Amino acid sequence: MKKLALLLIPSLLFIACEPQENSKQNELDLLAISYVRTCLEIGQYDGDFVDAYYGPDSLKPIEPQKDEIPTLVLLNKVRGLQSSLQNFIKNTENEEDVNRASFILAQLVATEERLNIISGNTSDFDEESKKLFGVAAPSYDTSHFEEIIAKLEDVLPGSGDLKTRYAELSEKFIIPTVRLDTVLQAAIAEARRQTKLHYPIPENESFNLEYVGDKAWSGYNWYQGNYTSLIQMNTDFPISIERVIDVGSHESYPGHHVYNMLLEQKLYNEKGYIETSIYPLFSPQSFIAEGSANYGIELAFPEQEKIAFCKNTLLPLANLDTTGITAYFKALEAVSELNYAGNEVARGILNGTMTEEEGIDYLINYGFYSPEKAEQRIAFTKKYRSYVINYNYGKDLVDKYVASNSKDQDSRWEAFGDLLSRQVLPIDLVEN
Repeated sequence: MKKLALLLIPSLLFIACEPQENSKQNELDLLAISYVRTCLEIGQYDGDFVDAYYGPDSLKPIEPQKDEIPTLVLLNKVRGLQSSLQNFIKNTENEEDVNRASFILAQLVATEERLNIISGNTSDFDEESKKLFGVAAPSYDTSHFEEIIAKLEDVLPGSGDLKTRYAELSEKFIIPTVRLDTVLQAAIAEARRQTKLHYPIPENESFNLEYVGDKAWSGYNWYQGNYTSLIQMNTDFPISIERVIDVGSHESYPGHHVYNMLLEQKLYNEKGYIETSIYPLFSPQSFIAEGSANYGIELAFPEQEKIAFCKNTLLPLANLDTTGITAYFKALEAVSELNYAGNEVARGILNGTMTEEEGIDYLINYGFYSPEKAEQRIAFTKKYRSYVINYNYGKDLVDKYVASNSKDQDSRWEAFGDLLSRQVLPIDLVEN
């Protein structure tokens, strides 16, 4: 309640002095509050919709949840807010207010599409991703992946099946279960140290780490507000050395944990942007969140530094031989170029042109997935649908943005931090 009062009262106090500017500000604040209320109401019926909320309890739904989702009522609320924001944008000259209103509007376009999806009214893959995340990812045919796989022969010399060679190399760097927590904590600590060199992290920030199973994802950050997170790691499958680095960066520093902290600090606490307190998972914000979290891995751990850190710290902690680690990371880099294969499987399954069995085969043949990992990826696709584009296309566009706004490693961190601290839409990265 206190944050809400602080947000609204200043606007009301200054209306007499600057009626036009501050009435506009107050109008936008009220629209933002309605947006948060609507998202929270939808979250009562869609358990995956609200990924995080740390705003006032007073905005949470008061009326008890109905037996069935009132889809038409919620769609009317969303469309009404869209119309109000469109009118606001047309009649406002303040650039910051326009940007803020445009961000909320894009989130609401995604909200409408999510309501359509859960009511069974679905679009094709590209149309859905445009409405949910603001962009459509490029599509590739099998020849694209075949060319990449052909190049892997040089990265993985030897005889026998290429995928078998890759699997055998990977098995050398699987972390023993009893050492997993020690190794992961060390990876997170180094990622945090690297991030602190560039960003002033709040002193009261913290996270809790849990190990879970039976999930469609490999890692997850549940942001709690007040600069705290719950980070979960899925241990359904053996975990290789690169995964602890990925989780250490993607879910924590400078990934999701840092991204959410910067939004809370810069936009919610300092500017009073109430809409920042809620994070609808199926929205353009996720494109920025996942893309930046994946990009953040290589920002915190550039290739040579990553190899050295594994050799000198992580592998000894895991009690694993360091022989072959350089070749392994070269292979991982090459295989990562196949990650758009997951998009093609999601596109095929959502468009009805590919069965789940065909999707599994596609992932094995063109994505270098194991059969078990391919099944997990299909489960992820069924649950999260076109969300898959956020990881690869999101990373590519964040990479493009940072590269065009920096000239060395320090300025890369600066451009990256600026991106994480603003209400940025995916289309802004496309047009950058």
